[in-house]
Formats: sequence, C-alpha cells, structure tokens
Amino acid sequence: MCGLHIPTDSNVLVGLDRADDAGVYKISEEIALIQTVDFFTPIVDEPYWFGQIAAANALSDVYAMGGIPKTAMNLVGFPVKTMDMSVLREMLQGGLDKLKEADVVLVGGHSVEDNELKYGLSVTGLVHPQRVITKQNMRPADRLILTKPLGTGIVNTALKGGLAGKELVQRVTLLMAQLNRIAAEVMADFEVHACTDVTGFGLLGHLAEMVVDSGLGVELEAARIPLIPEALEFASMGIIPAGSYKNKEFRAAAIDIKAGVGQAVQDLLYDPQTSGGLLISLDAGEAEELLRALQARGLTDSAVIGRVVAEHPDRIRVY
Repeated sequence: MCGLHIPTDSNVLVGLDRADDAGVYKISEEIALIQTVDFFTPIVDEPYWFGQIAAANALSDVYAMGGIPKTAMNLVGFPVKTMDMSVLREMLQGGLDKLKEADVVLVGGHSVEDNELKYGLSVTGLVHPQRVITKQNMRPADRLILTKPLGTGIVNTALKGGLAGKELVQRVTLLMAQLNRIAAEVMADFEVHACTDVTGFGLLGHLAEMVVDSGLGVELEAARIPLIPEALEFASMGIIPAGSYKNKEFRAAAIDIKAGVGQAVQDLLYDPQTSGGLLISLDAGEAEELLRALQARGLTDSAVIGRVVAEHPDRIRVY
C-alpha cells in the first residue's frame, strides 16, 4: 500500500495483502473477528432513512464474509453552524433502529464538525475461522447468484435531478435500507465458495475483484441480471452517475460485452450501488436450491446470473 510498511501478525486471516470486504483476525480456534468501516454523504433527502441506509451498508461487509455483526461505533461529520441538530438526531435514530433490527449494539463512536454531513459506522462481527468467506475462492462451474437488483446509483442521480417519483424513491430507499442479514443466514446452510457485496464499484467492478488474478473467467447472462426497471429507463435517457464512468474506465480492460447487450444495460452493470446485494459463488448443484431458499425468505429479486469457467482466465464476458 503506497510503499508503507504495514504491521503483520500471524493471526490476520484476511488483511491488506488482498482486496476483500473486511479484515479478519483470529482470536481462538473457534472465534475470529471481522472488522469493517464505511461512511458517506447523504443519498436521500430524509435524515432518518439516510441513517438506516448508512447502517445497512456498513453491516453488509460482515454478512458478505459469513459473519454475524455484534457491535458498532458511529462515525459522524456534522455541519453544526449550518444544519439543525434535529437532522443529526433523526439520522442517528435511523442508524440505531437498523442496528436494533440486526441485533447489533452501539458501543461508542466519534464525531467531528464538518462542512458536509457524513455518517457511517465501524462494525465488528464474529465468524468461525474455518468458515470465513472471501472473494478469492471461486471454482470452475460455480454459479453466481445476485440477491438485489441493480440501479440504485442511477435512481439516486435521477432523484437529485428531480426526475424520480415519490413511489420509486420510497421503493429504492427501502431496498437500500434492507439488510443482507437474510441472505447471509440462508447462505450459511450451503457450501459457499466465495462472496462479496455489490456497492460502489458496481456489479462488474466487484466481480472483477473476484476474477482478476484468479486464473478463472466468468460468463454473465445480461437478461438474467435483476435490474430496477426505472433505472433502465433513466439510463436510456443518459442519466448516469459519474461513478459509473469511473468504474468502467478502471475495469473495462478485463471485460468483454457482446454487441447484443444494450448500452443502458451496460450502464447498470457499472452503476455504483449503495447497500447492494450479495454476489454468491457456489457449486452448480446447489445453486437452484439456494435460490429457492432466498426467494422463500422474501428475497424475490434474487437470480442466478452467470457461471465461473476455466476458459478466458481473469476475464468477464457478458452476453
């Protein structure tokens, strides 16, 4: 990392030597800690729902690694001189209510005066050292399952432009505030080989982290990838967040997209998500059973979207 000398410890199971969702530290033969942190500026207008979304987003990395979140600490940047304190109270209440839903306790936090509102959490979870799920262990013939639809970044961009209707904003807000807890509980009953959550780098960006240098390739079926319909319409109108272009610029060299995949769909594949779903890789023989289990628990947008192949290593093909 930029030439810095990073302290090492033999108990670090997942650290800075590879890109993953969180750090993992072994405490004993039975317990390891998962540690993560995330915060950002508001993406919705209502402080309460911003707090809910920020908390769900911060908790997601623990779920993605097969863990159970246990404690959290608030991180707040607040413009005291220009914003009413009621905004802070509502935002924090939203976060607290989401932690309560997740059975997570708030044990502290830190706040600073800032010119721009920011909120998030550091989260600690628990996992058995032998059951840590990372991005790195996909296997040939695995199937890939996505648990939430894509398009929140585009809808949020439309919201800022006054183009998103109230019903759509409410639906997407609830989607972003939805915990990945159920998905994590369901996948705990299966032998999952690899997993990540889809957030700011978009589906293709996070999938590239799993594929590049793995010696394996991935094939995605564009028609099977769950999308927010209105986001597809906005993308067709050219309403694309700046993050999409950055994601494409960074990862396009590793991705082949066939001519039949429309430009709007391509834009959604790079769309930066907030508190997106889990992307799960597991044996083909278990994929349909996992999908049925997810849908039975209410995650009806879940879909098998592709497969892992030995051909075209380190590349993603979309057709």
